[in-house]
Amino acid sequence: MRFSRRSFCKLLSTATGLKWANALTVGTDVFDSILPEAGGFVELDRNENAYGSSTKVIDAIQCSAKLANRYARVERDSLANAIAQFHRVDREEVLLGAGSTDVLRMAAQAFLGPKRPLIVAEPTFGALEHYARFARAPVIKVPLTRDFAHDLTAMRDRISPVTGLVYLCNPNNPTGTLTRSEEIEKFVRSLPVTTPVLVDEAYHEYAAGASGAYASFVHQARGNHRLVVLRTFSKVYGLAGLRLGYAVGAPQTLAPMRAVAAEDSINSIVVRAGLAALDSQDAVDEWIKRNDDDRQEFFNQATARMLKPIDSHTNFVFMETLRPAEVVLQHFRQHRIHLGPKFPSMPNHVRISLGIPEDMAQFWRVWDLLPRIDMSM
Repeated sequence: MRFSRRSFCKLLSTATGLKWANALTVGTDVFDSILPEAGGFVELDRNENAYGSSTKVIDAIQCSAKLANRYARVERDSLANAIAQFHRVDREEVLLGAGSTDVLRMAAQAFLGPKRPLIVAEPTFGALEHYARFARAPVIKVPLTRDFAHDLTAMRDRISPVTGLVYLCNPNNPTGTLTRSEEIEKFVRSLPVTTPVLVDEAYHEYAAGASGAYASFVHQARGNHRLVVLRTFSKVYGLAGLRLGYAVGAPQTLAPMRAVAAEDSINSIVVRAGLAALDSQDAVDEWIKRNDDDRQEFFNQATARMLKPIDSHTNFVFMETLRPAEVVLQHFRQHRIHLGPKFPSMPNHVRISLGIPEDMAQFWRVWDLLPRIDMSM
């Protein structure tokens, strides 16, 4: 098959979300292999931006492909400077990572160890716990409150002079719920100066302005040596597949994390995409509005079926299913829909990422095929 560079870039820009696993098999035409498979899965499991990346980002990716043979050291500094300007902080207060999970890895290596435990909510995003296990650090899990907020009082009671790190995901994954910002601020102030707190704001854009209970801690991280704030380009910016995240904190707090950062982990293409994403506020505003509409429609559909999802401030919903989650997950897999993973502490709940309207119509069609539960029980 013959093709021009322009046709290749056009094809590449439309390939988001397609599977490349067998693309380079000997005797396989790479362009045939990336076409959508018949009966492909609807992906409602990873909390991605279902509407993709902005036009500016797609253009930046196409134009930066010619830089694939170059390391991105100079460009990486430009991106860090742009993020610092975006948040009105100093360059030394920004630490880049290949996705927010890479920054979580740095935090685990920097702060945790066999005698330096991690304190987390249960349930919450599990990547930091995963890295803590590799650091051989004890993991102390504290159940959420009845309102599905972090139980900061109970977490404070578990802190000791050897606590390595406290992790707060706000809004929380998988529940989509908020912990009030003033309560987090009070909690951080109460801690020993030797106890760092990492506030994960992966879903910040979806929560900002939606509730008086929520506020970002980016600016408080500047002068507070206990505090590190995590952000990502994977969610509202639509760059989950390119891997770009960052931390904001005081230089002294970030120093041990910076020391374990992977060399050259930020590539030249994602640098250009990140810069374009920061310049795509109109698209971000549109995605937030669409997400608000999609989430409201989900709640409307759930209410019509007498279901009670947990109130969400994100691009996903955590919902009681009145039956074991594995039964629901298996049912949807059989109908070629992926939902989020199981969470053992809430065994009857499933996490549903919000897709485009067509995907959500498919979700409800498959939901309605589940055996009915007697609601009077």
